[in-house]
Amino acid sequence: MTAPFPPEAPLVGGPPPPGPAARPTLRRSRTDKVVGGVAGGLAEYSGVDPLLWRVGFVALTLAGGTGIAVYLLLWLLMPAGPRHPAAAGAPAAPPGPRSPVAGITVAGLLIVVGLMVLVTRYTGLDLGPRGFLAGALLVVGLGLVASAFSRGRAPRGGLIALGSVLTLALLFTSSVSAWTDGHGGVGDREYHPDSVEEMRAVYDLGAGNMEIDLGGIDADDLDGQEVRVDHGLGDLEITVPEDADVRVVLEQGVGEAELFGETTGEGGYFRAEDGDGRPELVLTIHHGAGDLEVSRA
Repeated sequence: MTAPFPPEAPLVGGPPPPGPAARPTLRRSRTDKVVGGVAGGLAEYSGVDPLLWRVGFVALTLAGGTGIAVYLLLWLLMPAGPRHPAAAGAPAAPPGPRSPVAGITVAGLLIVVGLMVLVTRYTGLDLGPRGFLAGALLVVGLGLVASAFSRGRAPRGGLIALGSVLTLALLFTSSVSAWTDGHGGVGDREYHPDSVEEMRAVYDLGAGNMEIDLGGIDADDLDGQEVRVDHGLGDLEITVPEDADVRVVLEQGVGEAELFGETTGEGGYFRAEDGDGRPELVLTIHHGAGDLEVSRA
C-alpha cells in the first residue's frame, strides 16, 4: 500500500505576496492639463476621469462662482508633477523640499479678509468691495515677493493666477464705482421737499429706484423752476403739485414711461405739457433703463 505524499513545504525565501498598490501623490499633472493641470492631477490621484473633474469645476462656477476660487486654491496648494513620467522600473527622482510660502499666503489671506469683515461689522468704517480686494491683492503680492526669495518649490503660477483674478476684479469694481459715484451713486433714493427752497436743481442717481415727491410744494411759489433728473438704472417715480402747469422733456432708454396717465412706449424722446398756461415747473428727465411715471399728487 502506497503512503500518501506529504504536503509540500512552503519555499523559504520566496517572493512575498503582492501588497496593495501604492497611492500616487496628489500633484498637478503636466501631461494632462487644460489650464493648470489640477483636474489631471485629481484624476491621477482618484482614478476618476479628468473630464468629470472639469465638469465639476464648471458646475461650481456656474452655481455660485466658487469653482474658480476652489481651482485657484488647489493650483496654489498642489505641487506640480514631474515634467516627464519616469520610465517603467526606473525610480522617480525625489522632489525637492516644498516652500511653505503658498500655505502661509493662503492663511494670511484668510486672516486679513476675516479681520476686514470684523472691522466692517463692528465699527463705522465701511471698506467696501474695493477695500477687500485691495487687501487680498496685497497679501498675494507679498506672497509672490516671498516666493522669489524662497529656496524651496513655491507654486508661483498659482499665486500669479490668483493675483491676476484679484487685479481684474479690483479694476472692474473700481470702474463701476467711479461711474456710479459720478452719476449719483447706487441705492434707492427718496426725496420729499416741502418748499421751493428745498428743491434740488438736479436729482442724480446711477443705479437704484428713485422717488421724487414734489406734491407738497405750493404751486403759487413755482415760477418756471427747472428741475433736471438724471437716472441710470431702476424705476423712477415723480409726483408734481396737483394744480401746477408742468412741462416734461423726456429722453427714455429701455423701459415703459407713463406721463400723466398716458403711456409713451419704449424708448425715445418725448415732450408733454399738462396745464393751460405758462409752465410753472419744467422737468428735464434722462432715464436709462427701467419704468418711469410722472403723476400729480
